[in-house]
Amino acid sequence: MTARSIRGTAAAALAGSLAFTAAACSNPDSGSGPDGGDQESAVVGIAYEPDSLSPLLGYGKDGNSKLFDGLLAVDGDMNLRPALASALPEVGADGTTYTYRLRDDVKFSDGKPFSAADVVFTYRTILDAKTNNPSKTELAAIKDVTAKGDDTVVFTLKYPYAPFAQRTVLPIAPEHLAGKQDVNTGPFTTKPVGTGPYLLTNWSKGEKISFKANPDYWDGAPKVKKFTMAIIKDDDVRATRLRAGDLDGAILPPNLAKGFENDKGRRTYSATSYDYRTVTLPTHNKVAGDNAVRRALDVAVDRDTMVDKILDGAGRAAYGPVPTGSEWFTKGTERVHDLDEAGRILDEAGWKTGRDGVRTKDGVRASFPLWYLTGDKLRQDHALAYASDAKKAGIDIKTQAGTWEVIEPRMRTDAVLAGGGAPGDPDFDQFSLLNSGLAGDGFNNMAWYDNPAVDKALDAGRESGNKKDRKAAYDTVQRELAKDPGYTFLTHIDHVYVVNDTWGTLTTQVEPHDHGLASGPWWNVEKWAPTP
Repeated sequence: MTARSIRGTAAAALAGSLAFTAAACSNPDSGSGPDGGDQESAVVGIAYEPDSLSPLLGYGKDGNSKLFDGLLAVDGDMNLRPALASALPEVGADGTTYTYRLRDDVKFSDGKPFSAADVVFTYRTILDAKTNNPSKTELAAIKDVTAKGDDTVVFTLKYPYAPFAQRTVLPIAPEHLAGKQDVNTGPFTTKPVGTGPYLLTNWSKGEKISFKANPDYWDGAPKVKKFTMAIIKDDDVRATRLRAGDLDGAILPPNLAKGFENDKGRRTYSATSYDYRTVTLPTHNKVAGDNAVRRALDVAVDRDTMVDKILDGAGRAAYGPVPTGSEWFTKGTERVHDLDEAGRILDEAGWKTGRDGVRTKDGVRASFPLWYLTGDKLRQDHALAYASDAKKAGIDIKTQAGTWEVIEPRMRTDAVLAGGGAPGDPDFDQFSLLNSGLAGDGFNNMAWYDNPAVDKALDAGRESGNKKDRKAAYDTVQRELAKDPGYTFLTHIDHVYVVNDTWGTLTTQVEPHDHGLASGPWWNVEKWAPTP
């Protein structure tokens, strides 16, 4: 479904690595404007750029990579469907074996045939300790993967990992090419070959990624022949270029998208997401790592006002990684905005208010830095609102903007306005966010959160095949987060896109944090057809 306003409804599903939209003129860096033009080409503005285009390093891990296919894919209603597999997997009685039968009509874009050996190569390479894939823990349940001839693959799991089939949307790489070079630094990372509906034509880092349709795609050649992702990190610049006609569509913060809602030449789409904004409270910071400060901030923050003022209603308050509307959300863990309660917590813990209104304890001033990504208006607005709320409780938070190259080395001791969220199973996001064993592992567990009860519950939720037991485990995680909040969760954000109205009614999916790549109205662009 679509909406002319940013509060409109949207459809549903998952995502992971491309961007696109309708109608551009012959210049691949310029859109066609709202009146339309060449409906075989398109340019879209996105906010983020992948580090690599290799699925062995994490590209497209949630599906919809466009350059590649997984064994399975996800449709518009969050249902798994066969892709490179000819059918959904056959699951063993004990839940530890998954057997996939493969299609026999698929070739890679270089003409080489796809087979079970490529599947085995992909999964074994990702799990190899030498492979720099930050998401390999997502496949930790795999004990072995083997080929039975060219057309059958069998996964053997260490335990009955309930959501395993959802993990097999992961793109498959060609062994004959990627297997003959350094997995971490070889040319395949920037010049990939896959089985997907599109081929890479150019990647100018920091500027654009260009694609063309795969004429021999096994599921039919796309009618949209060319597209370009224009990488525009600054939200205001993206909106300006969309308005000027340089782009055919873009993802925008809700308040900027609102300026297009009465534009008759464009359509606004609002996609429900699991995407949250949170503040990391690093354990190694004397102030942010103090449990009383963390608990006080958790009730000092005014989440509802952030939703109303920053998101213009396009979202909801967040109390953890699980959205309040999810069946996995633990009712009763909502935190009410209460400055008096925040003051009581700090008073009892010995944080006393000084003459300047800032609290101190044992000579330590209640102050710490909070970093947000330069050019990201949503993060900036969240950071400023959070600091303002904290100040009312006597905590001095100094907001600072920087690139990830500046921010990442500081994450051990400095707070960060971070984002995350993955649709589907609660294991997908919570394990990497909260497991103490992943503290300091890149952008996993950025707060260095360490709670033994949470670690135990995460393992139980991951390893049980019983949904009731899993629900109890994730209830424990969420209740512990309320008592020991290593993060202050702020909002869950609806993703808002503005697109030239030349392709009729499009749809969106339920989306992850990594929006603007394969998410948005272009999640199934390979199936688009011009409006008659």
